[in-house]
Amino acid sequence: MSAPRRPRRVSTGRGCGIDIGGSGIKGAAVDLADGRLLTDRVRVPTPSPSTPQAVSALVAQIVNGFGSAAGRRPVGVTFPAVIQHGVARTAANVHKSWIDTDVDALMTSELGRPVHVVNDADAAGVAEARYGAARDVGGIVIVCTLGTGIGTALLLDGRLVPNTELGHIQVNGHDAETRASDSARDRENLSWEKWAGRLEEYFRTLEELLWPDLFVIGGGASKKSDKFLPLLRLRTPVVPATLRNEAGVIGAALLAAEFG
Repeated sequence: MSAPRRPRRVSTGRGCGIDIGGSGIKGAAVDLADGRLLTDRVRVPTPSPSTPQAVSALVAQIVNGFGSAAGRRPVGVTFPAVIQHGVARTAANVHKSWIDTDVDALMTSELGRPVHVVNDADAAGVAEARYGAARDVGGIVIVCTLGTGIGTALLLDGRLVPNTELGHIQVNGHDAETRASDSARDRENLSWEKWAGRLEEYFRTLEELLWPDLFVIGGGASKKSDKFLPLLRLRTPVVPATLRNEAGVIGAALLAAEFG
């Protein structure tokens, strides 16, 4: 069964995306017409402690380093948290002082230019929908990033439904990401077959809840998708992400250009 197609929307010009993670901060200037990076992707270690002041200062340093290559549009910034109207409501793998911080206002003040802040998995999902594995796919698409946890992005006809946090649904009495994330596979030394069985249970639960048209698998595990995707027996097509570690940067730049 193939997924339905949707009309394409095309953005043009240049943007700038920053992807904040617990261990590293990445950034690049982006060609919004095709999602291509216009500069080398910069990656620097996340400060320790990763306080709002320390992280925002480093983000400003990265953005300023791109100069005119980043264009004049707002800067897109991903953050590993639920982001509600620019405010962090959680803090995954960063300092807890981020909780209830207005990240949008903080970054706007530090950078001296408009900023659009978005959850990291949501940014990756938008990038895959516009330029990557879910390009032109209509209906419901779920992008899952399998890494330390399970990040998710839910898209309807290419439009983001933010902050879904589907990695935390209960499967057989357990928080899904505690048993089906890539870190769980490493921690328990699971075979690909055993882990694929857990993933299949998780994805089948999502199928029953949402009836998606496509699953896209990203995160660190996507680099070895040939080891486990063929083992999944699902009614929904499932494909690996194509933008890999650049997805967050690209999606952030795109969302900033459209909504910042």
